[in-house]
Amino acid sequence: MLIEYMPVVMMFAIALVLSLLFLLVPTVIAPADPDAEKVSTYECGFEAFDDSRMKFDVRFYLVAILFIIFDIEVAFLFPIAVSLDVVGLYGWIVMVIFVLELIAGYVYALKIGALDWE
Repeated sequence: MLIEYMPVVMMFAIALVLSLLFLLVPTVIAPADPDAEKVSTYECGFEAFDDSRMKFDVRFYLVAILFIIFDIEVAFLFPIAVSLDVVGLYGWIVMVIFVLELIAGYVYALKIGALDWE
């Protein structure tokens, strides 16, 4: 009766062994003294600061946010592209409207200078 649970127990054992291996192997093969530059603090392109009231440049954050927004929007194009024969003309029109909205957002970001570095 308990033999029915054997696949679950085996999967749990395999997961346990693999997770222990993933934890232990890097301690064996990792360098003992990493480079000082590698372990230094890095804050989005500028030196780390101690004072929280210090002014900092938000260009890095703005570019990252715009990348995430446009990347997610483009990811929505793939499902429609692979099922275009199923959704037909209506799906194609919806995709064209979506792409036009994407282009309008990109043009707006260019117009307000959100992508200008200097």
